Amino acid sequence: MHLVIVEDEPLVQQRLLRLSKKILGEKLLKISVFDELNEAEAYLDEHCVDLLLLDLNLQGRDGFSLLKNQMAASYHTIIVSAYADKAIDAFEYGVLDFVAKPFTEQRLSAAFQRVLESQQRSDYGCRFLSVKIAQRVELVPVSDVSFVRAEGHYSELNLPSVDSQDDWKTLLHNKSIDKISDVLPENFSRVHRSYLVNMNKVKQLSIAPGGRYMLELVSGHSIPVGRTRYKEIMEKIV
Repeated sequence: MHLVIVEDEPLVQQRLLRLSKKILGEKLLKISVFDELNEAEAYLDEHCVDLLLLDLNLQGRDGFSLLKNQMAASYHTIIVSAYADKAIDAFEYGVLDFVAKPFTEQRLSAAFQRVLESQQRSDYGCRFLSVKIAQRVELVPVSDVSFVRAEGHYSELNLPSVDSQDDWKTLLHNKSIDKISDVLPENFSRVHRSYLVNMNKVKQLSIAPGGRYMLELVSGHSIPVGRTRYKEIMEKIV
């Protein structure tokens, strides 16, 4: 794991560094520490990272500025902050966990475990996803997304188009389908190894020729349902 810590309080920075090494052990292959937002953002733009630990107040600057610019990235983010009242806002932008200061070793360990274990959803589903288009970041309301399709190491967001003549659009997100599943709200279900579906957009569950199970969406799309997931999905629809 390549871990990046962005924290400007020297004592907290050293504590995060020490506990991260202790908790992650051999899983921690590289750790980079920054106390300034611009340097951290430049580094994140140029390096492959697995996890970001981010404070929300760095030398008087708002850590949300980095969070909003980096939320389209492939890695997960854990907020470590004394501003517990900002937790809900942070979750809306897709962070995996929020660790309030002062924190214990056990609390930090639980946050790391959420990253290491698959299918560990965030405490709250995010309200926005973001994609990088040219030199800008576009925020996409999660409620608009009908389904997500795996596209290699990335995820393809599928949603109605409101800004072009086309009635449908796809946007590429840098998170894999496994990672994006971690931060989506509970109404998104993994129906197939390659698909996540917004169950609020489902019309019906049907059986296609050959005994294949399909979810029919209100948009007209048909999404395959894995045989091992059929019973779970059926119970959510009934």
